[in-house]
Amino acid sequence: MPNRRAALATLAGAVSLALTLSACGGETSQSSSERGTIGIAMPTRASERWLTDGKSVVEDLQSKGYKTELLYGEDNPQTQVQQVEKLIKQDVDALIIAAIDNKSMNGALERAAAAKIPVISYDRLILGTRNVDYYVSFDNEQVGRLQARHIIEKLGLEDGKGPFNIELFAGSPDDNNTKFFFDGAMHLLQPYLDNKQLVVRSGLTDMDKITTLRWDGPTAQKRMTQVLSQSYGNRRVDAVLSPYDGISIGIITALKAAGYGTAAKPLPVITGQDAELASVKSIIAGEQSQTVFKDLRQLAGRAANMADDILNGETPELNNRRAYKNGVKAVPAYLLQPISVDKSNYEYVLAASDLYTEEELK
Repeated sequence: MPNRRAALATLAGAVSLALTLSACGGETSQSSSERGTIGIAMPTRASERWLTDGKSVVEDLQSKGYKTELLYGEDNPQTQVQQVEKLIKQDVDALIIAAIDNKSMNGALERAAAAKIPVISYDRLILGTRNVDYYVSFDNEQVGRLQARHIIEKLGLEDGKGPFNIELFAGSPDDNNTKFFFDGAMHLLQPYLDNKQLVVRSGLTDMDKITTLRWDGPTAQKRMTQVLSQSYGNRRVDAVLSPYDGISIGIITALKAAGYGTAAKPLPVITGQDAELASVKSIIAGEQSQTVFKDLRQLAGRAANMADDILNGETPELNNRRAYKNGVKAVPAYLLQPISVDKSNYEYVLAASDLYTEEELK
């Protein structure tokens, strides 16, 4: 399409500048018929957050005059690769991809590069390929640090309290964000593990031993049930590092089945991420302790602006150019900041964002 070809020719001269400077792209006067189509590949409809992402990206792009093609891979990497290849054959002008498996896209992205289709990696960094142009996400290490900070404060670890029993959960092994979340959390928790204020009775502390394929709640529930049965007996769990709300709900289900959630045996401190409605309600009810709010509408808006800038020959605004390495190159990125949410501030934070209505939170 003429719009993309011309834009990419202009962009080629700006790529080196993107590694040292950032610039805001502006609106253009093109009519919507000239703006072309952007393909969007999302992981699954099974998670509330990805439905929000897909809807928001589409709305933001359409408001700029672009046509959109939104596809969900339903947690099947092969399906998603086929969908991306379909979008490439349709000659879309750009691709926004939230990968299910961060190493499965290499062949498809080679074809995208051959067709001169720019690729934005959305929230999950695509690994092992030179053919990803930009990355938009949140500060994922900060997500882990916020979860760890909540545990530290709730248990009074800085005041020398303990020892406490903690269990560790991580996200899907094929999602690059899993490592960043875990590393961010362990940066703060490791000193307390080293001095025995925190004890992992299961003995499972390495990330590859605690991942949760596809971020699946029932999988986390099953593992928590096994940990309680095999490692605890009459002892109690005081905290659970959970990286995502869906996993947190599965953990809570397992704990309740084991007798937690009463005055005599309260639930442990349990973290989360994404401020999904079920978990916000759980926080209000005094079950899940914390979640990390990431305004997905801001993320979608940033991705839409990035695509618009690329297709109009502008250098997208960036704030991180070296930290996110995909094994082949450092992918220029824009990172948004997450916010820790618990019972003390959920009304302020979520009301300010207009994420949920009062009726939805009842």
